[in-house]
Amino acid sequence: MTTLSERISQSAFDGSRLRVVLLLDLHDGAQQNFLKAYEHMRNQVASVPGHISDQLCQSIENPSQWLITSEWESAPPFLAWVNSEEHVETVRPLHNCVRDTRSLRFSVLRETGKLHTSSAADATQGGLQPFPRVGDNVVRHALTFTVKPGSEAVVADILAGYQSPQSKVDEHTRLRRTSLFMHGNRVVRAVEVEGDLMAALRHVSRQPEVRAVEEAINPYLEQDRDLNDPDSARVFFTRAALPAVHHLASAGDDHEAVKRHALYYPAKPGCGMALARLLAGQDEAAAGDPATPIDSSTIFQRDDIVVRLVDVRGSGDAAPLQVIGAHGPRKAAMLSRLLDSEALGIDAPATEEDMSKLLSSADMRPITDRHAP
Repeated sequence: MTTLSERISQSAFDGSRLRVVLLLDLHDGAQQNFLKAYEHMRNQVASVPGHISDQLCQSIENPSQWLITSEWESAPPFLAWVNSEEHVETVRPLHNCVRDTRSLRFSVLRETGKLHTSSAADATQGGLQPFPRVGDNVVRHALTFTVKPGSEAVVADILAGYQSPQSKVDEHTRLRRTSLFMHGNRVVRAVEVEGDLMAALRHVSRQPEVRAVEEAINPYLEQDRDLNDPDSARVFFTRAALPAVHHLASAGDDHEAVKRHALYYPAKPGCGMALARLLAGQDEAAAGDPATPIDSSTIFQRDDIVVRLVDVRGSGDAAPLQVIGAHGPRKAAMLSRLLDSEALGIDAPATEEDMSKLLSSADMRPITDRHAP
């Protein structure tokens, strides 16, 4: 059995406090407009549930470099805020002030201070990450958007036919894998990047073959965008972002042959985060079962859209409850309460047979799955 310390693992659901670091490089002469925009943003975020504090710092070496740090009770309230339409509008005034940004998010593992504890035994009580997780230097991210009904076949052909960009970005960063799926008129593109995610995304967006594909699907998008307008492109990709909130995989390179599935879970209004948390708990529990067919899983969530990538050994039909994330007492009922089954065109699942139907309905159509050489 693989122990927790041997697993590759990331999670937004460990209950620890979150430290968010935003690095900014301002345009020359934009400081006063930036400070005005920051004050507005600070007043807005101060009322967001889960927010604890924030600091604005300016470099003593380069006055154009600024740093915003904020602390949150845990990751879920921050993710709900940063992925909301309210956040998109709140930060819009900053765009004209900033030359470049980089956002980093960290769980608090240990801290010093008279009023704080740093012992591992008291970590969970103090809102600290209870143990260090094992990583693989891979960042997982996804985008999702919808196309006009009736254009699905054309869009699928365009997305399947592009030429893969150069995988190497720089000495430390490369694009490892791109997986593309569709469910009805919804597109999900998941990427795995070794190193710096933002550097890889910028690199990919500049490639002529990628740009040609993006321009080709523009007429079919339900949300208009102009890739020649930086603000239009920024808003589109901000709204399309589908962050990874949980990932779990066995450590090591001796994985058996697996098949990748993308499962689409539309949640009932306001239930997206709860649904993602339920699936994350299911995957944590399943990882301790040596008979599980799941080799790895990644859960992406934004608002009421939840997508789960699962790499399955053998046929997923042999263990539908584990593959769909409803294995164990009352788990099917819990999933049924959170899932908008009507959006999948099925009745609310209640039995194991219903779960097999859910698995079939939630399974997204694979368009392309490309590994870097």
